[in-house]
Amino acid sequence: MATGVQIPSNSKAMIWVGRVVSALPVAGLLVSGVMKIVQPPDAVKGFEHLGWPLSVAVGLAVAELGSTIVYAVPQTAVLGAILLTGYLGGAVATHVRIGEYAEMAPPIIIGVLVWLGLYLRDARLRALVPWRK
Repeated sequence: MATGVQIPSNSKAMIWVGRVVSALPVAGLLVSGVMKIVQPPDAVKGFEHLGWPLSVAVGLAVAELGSTIVYAVPQTAVLGAILLTGYLGGAVATHVRIGEYAEMAPPIIIGVLVWLGLYLRDARLRALVPWRK
């Protein structure tokens, strides 16, 4: 059955660049999630500064680590990217709420890297979101 959508090819170089780009946010989010569980003094201060009770740290860590793992598995990467987009949107909203507009940049950059890495390594996504020539 023809769908009329032509799936672009994946070059090995594009796939590897996509994997490297995807690895950057995965590494950062894994470290961030673990820090929410371990709760070193700097993380505790960060939660206080942001106005989050420390009691939600483990729940946020589960959401962050779970979404990151779903993203890291190629078969579920699109779902993971969607979940991470929501999670990172919450991080942006948290900084906006306390007036730290410059601190919005890291979660936005991580979100861009999540989708860029996936775009480069998944031809099906490139077929859905083509660049105009």
